[in-house]
Amino acid sequence: MAAEPARPDYNPEGGLGQAVPALLFLTSIFFLNFATRMVLAPLMPAMEHALGMGHAEAGSLFLCVAAGYCLSMLGGGYLAARLDHRRTIIISILAVGLASLALAAGQSLAWLRASAFLLGLGAGPYLPSGLATIASLVNPRYLGRAVSVHELAPTITFVVVPLAAAALMTWFSWRVVLASFGTASLLAGLVFWAFGKGGRFKGEALSLGSIRQEALSLPLWRLTGVFTLILSSSAGVFAMLPLFLVNDHHLPLPEANLLVGMSRLVGIPLVLVGGWVADRLGLLKTMLAVTAVIGAATLGLGFSHGWVLTVLVFIQPALAGCFFPAAFAALAYIGPLETSNLRISITVAFAITVGFGLVPAGIGALAEVSSFGVGISALGGMLLLSLLLFLPGLPMRERAGLH
Repeated sequence: MAAEPARPDYNPEGGLGQAVPALLFLTSIFFLNFATRMVLAPLMPAMEHALGMGHAEAGSLFLCVAAGYCLSMLGGGYLAARLDHRRTIIISILAVGLASLALAAGQSLAWLRASAFLLGLGAGPYLPSGLATIASLVNPRYLGRAVSVHELAPTITFVVVPLAAAALMTWFSWRVVLASFGTASLLAGLVFWAFGKGGRFKGEALSLGSIRQEALSLPLWRLTGVFTLILSSSAGVFAMLPLFLVNDHHLPLPEANLLVGMSRLVGIPLVLVGGWVADRLGLLKTMLAVTAVIGAATLGLGFSHGWVLTVLVFIQPALAGCFFPAAFAALAYIGPLETSNLRISITVAFAITVGFGLVPAGIGALAEVSSFGVGISALGGMLLLSLLLFLPGLPMRERAGLH
C-alpha cells in the first residue's frame, strides 16, 4: 500500500523514545477498553445476587461480550480502511463508554446480554488499529518493547479492576462502578479526538481473498491456537476467579477481589521484561517457555487449597504478559505492515471468542454440575498439550527474530 499524504506521524526509522507520549496515550485508551469489559468479573457475584442469576447465566454475559468483540474486530478493518486508524480508535472507545452505561442500567438478563454484546461490539475495532499505529511509529528493532508498554494496559487492568471494585463497592452499587468506567471511556475518547496523535493512515479491510490467504498459513493458525489458550488462562480464568474463590473456597467477596488484584501486581514488571526478553532471546523461545510455566500453574490451580492456592493465584497469571508482546510482534512481521491489522484481527477475534467467551461460559457450566476447579485444571492440561504446536518451529521471516 503506497504512502499517503495524510500520514504525518509515520516514522519507521524513529526510536522508542520519541514515540513514548503517543504510546502512553494509546496504552491509556487500551486500559479503559479492556478494563470496562473485565470489571464484570469482580462485580459478577454481586450481580448474581442482585438479579438472581445462576453461574451459567453469569458466564453467558462474557460470551455475549466476546461475540460482539469478535464480529466488530473482524469488521473493524472496514472502518480503518474507509476512515483511518485514528478515527477508528476514537469511535471504538466512545462506543465502549456508551455500552457500559447501558449495561449499568440493566434490569433483566436479556438487557444485560444485549448491552454486553454491544460492549464487545464497541471494543473490537481498537486493538488492530492501535497496534498498527504503534508499529508505524517505531523502528522494527524496538517493536517488542513498544508492544510490551502497550501490553501494560491489560496487566494493570488485572490489578486495578479488582481492587477498584472492592473499594468502590464499599460505598456504591455495581451499577455505579460500571457507570464510572463508562464515563471515563467517554472522556478518554473526547480527549484523544482533541489531542491524540498517530494512526493517520488507512488499514486494509478483510476480504475473501485476504481471509483465504491467511487461512492457508499453518504457522499463523498454530500461533493462534497457543495465543487462544494463553488468553483463556489470563482473561478467561480471571473472569471466573472471584466466583471460584467465593463459591469453591468460601472466601468473602472483598477478600477474593483483593487477592485477585494483588496477584496481578507481579505481572506489571514482567510485561516490560517480556518485551526485552523477546527482543533478545527471540520470540519462539520466549513463547515456548511462558506457555509451559502457565500451563503447569493453571493445571494445579484448579485442585489446590490453602497456601498452595494462594501461591498459584499469584504465579498463574504472572507470566502471561511476557507472552503477548512476543506474539503480537510475530503477528506484525508475518506479512506487510499494511495488513498487520488483518492478522491481528483474525487471531485476537478467535482468541477472545474462545478465551473470554466460551471458556468462562464453559467453566460456569461445569461449576453447575461439578466445580469451577475442574474447568480451570482442564484448561491447564490443554495448555501443556499446546506445546506440541511449537515443535515444528515457526518458519517466519528472519527480521522477526524468531530463530
